[in-house]
Amino acid sequence: MGERAMRLKEQAIEDEEEMVAILKKVRYVTLAMCKDEEPYLATVSHGYDGARIAIYFHCAFEGRKIDILKANNVVWGEAVDNLGTKEGECSQRFATTQFRGTVTFVEDLDEKRHGISTLISAFGDDPDKFFEKPDSEERLGKLNIGRVDIDHMSGKRSMD
Repeated sequence: MGERAMRLKEQAIEDEEEMVAILKKVRYVTLAMCKDEEPYLATVSHGYDGARIAIYFHCAFEGRKIDILKANNVVWGEAVDNLGTKEGECSQRFATTQFRGTVTFVEDLDEKRHGISTLISAFGDDPDKFFEKPDSEERLGKLNIGRVDIDHMSGKRSMD
């Protein structure tokens, strides 16, 4: 799919580090997916893995999102950093990162461990606490961890 140039170029975020910083800062991303020409959105908590250029999320093993992603694992996502309103104006300040990628559901226990650690760390918690519990391996096996391998990012910010 060809990329269209942003209409207001002064709003474009072109620095990859800035786009990644937004992905790391926000707690949720919205994933857009499609099956049989029917769009669907799902908002998920996530953790960003810079080594893989991917995000990890967890979800149920069944449901509409799973059905759609099994049929078409290509997603578009967006992370929105709400920077508040401009005082005295009817305008919202923001910075966003949009991304395209493919979703894989992780089956390997070592990667599941990595994915849940990435997700827990994104919320500022200590992932070791999860793994200190005696049933952690059993719980890990029962988690459905998705990984979005990102192949394109773009960004946009409000003009201040």
